[in-house]
Amino acid sequence: MNNMSRIAVCDGNEAAAIGVKLSRPDVVAVYPITPQSSLVEYLSKFIAEGSLDAELMNLEGEHSVLSALQGACLAGARTYTATCGPGLAFMFEPYIRTPGLRLPMVASLVNRDMLSPQCVWGGQQDVMTVRDAGWIHLFCESAQEVLDTVIMAYRIAEHPDVMLPVNINHDGNYLSYGVTRVEIPEQPAVDAFLGPKNVNWHTALDPDRPMAVDPLTGGADAEGAAVFAAYRQSQCRGMQSALHVIAEVHAEWADAFGRHYAPLVEEYRVDGADIAIVTIGSMSGAAKDAVDAARERGVAAGVIRIKTFRPFPVEAFVHAAAQVRALGVVDRSVSFGWNCGPVAQEVLGALYRTGRTIPVLSFIGGLAGADLTQEHFDEVIDSTVRALEAGPSPATPETVWLDARGEGAGR
Repeated sequence: MNNMSRIAVCDGNEAAAIGVKLSRPDVVAVYPITPQSSLVEYLSKFIAEGSLDAELMNLEGEHSVLSALQGACLAGARTYTATCGPGLAFMFEPYIRTPGLRLPMVASLVNRDMLSPQCVWGGQQDVMTVRDAGWIHLFCESAQEVLDTVIMAYRIAEHPDVMLPVNINHDGNYLSYGVTRVEIPEQPAVDAFLGPKNVNWHTALDPDRPMAVDPLTGGADAEGAAVFAAYRQSQCRGMQSALHVIAEVHAEWADAFGRHYAPLVEEYRVDGADIAIVTIGSMSGAAKDAVDAARERGVAAGVIRIKTFRPFPVEAFVHAAAQVRALGVVDRSVSFGWNCGPVAQEVLGALYRTGRTIPVLSFIGGLAGADLTQEHFDEVIDSTVRALEAGPSPATPETVWLDARGEGAGR
């Protein structure tokens, strides 16, 4: 089925805003910050012109934005916001509270590098800093995927087996401002796909039935501590349940709208490959181009793109990685505690489940809006092939910094 009403040319921020409009949220709360600003400006325009029937709250900061949306969601509203970088940092207190309240909220993170040095450009340090706060994290490669994933996120968040907030991540600058062609679904088809709102059945906040929300729990009292532990356990169950829900929702989207996305992990030319580049976000297109060129040179390379980062899709990733003998993991952020990329550390954790020992190289590039080019990925491929040819080593390979200080690859 092809439920498309029109084709548009727009950037990733407008694509996200169109996805939000089609999802019909009741309340939108916003505070602009580069490179997210135009996204919420589009939503403000939609609401002002009447094409989106939602309450718009322009608040004094990101902490208030998410706090206000918590109340709206508890009262039964479908909600939306977007932020990035320092705005996400300012939002942190209500951000970590949202999954604990089991609120099925949706928010876009237009990924940006963090401070300091001062930077307003794209990077993934913001999201990687909050990766274990309890939100589901989905990463998009294209503006079309941004539009579609925003809509799917509401189905995922509101599923009774999940009831957790979802972040849709798209790279600042590259997707936020990059203009491309997108197909826009028909509103009735999206309405049928999403179905009725299913937001607050678990809390049922109602002025006619007063109740306490988020009471003080745990402590030295054994019964309270047991309740707290059971609650945390239920959150973990919801996160793990999200894996099958994400897969089901993506399959239903493909049936309804004719566009297929790998819900957890995408395998590109992995079959028959010796090595694979592991990517996340918009860098994946350049990695695929590099792999195509490598195949023409006779180098058996592939790409493993991570779409769902939280919960981490261990089984899907292990299935993909089992087909190759070495991995080069490219990060657009830094894990300061491990002196490598955070995705690289996740990959090592997933591979531990297999009992296999294969070379895993960590590459860091694209920080502060720097481009990750096909030439960078050529180097990733060459370095990973050399590591494979060198054979197993007890030493962990040193992280490779791409374009550090403008001098090319730095170690």
